[in-house]
Amino acid sequence: MYAIVEIAGQQFKVEKDRKLYVHRLEGEEGSSLSFDKILLVDNDGQVKVGTPVVEGAQVKAKILRHLKDDKVIVFKKKRRKGYKVKNGHRQYLTQIAIEEIVG
Repeated sequence: MYAIVEIAGQQFKVEKDRKLYVHRLEGEEGSSLSFDKILLVDNDGQVKVGTPVVEGAQVKAKILRHLKDDKVIVFKKKRRKGYKVKNGHRQYLTQIAIEEIVG
């Protein structure tokens, strides 16, 4: 059984006992979350597609930890103009574990 879920503006394919990295979510480590924007549920070949969401479906997850992603370097240059800018950032992430898919 799997589901397509919208979490923090992005769509993820989730299965039971699977771990995901998503954009930083509110909540403490060890706390539980539930997502109700379920776009599709597949239960052993029986597919339910939402318009836009599947009614009554829910995904329960647990926050494992908050962390930062690897550094992303942003380098801009215009040749022969003497223009160079080097910048970078680290994205804040949350690791979650899917506990249950109800649908």
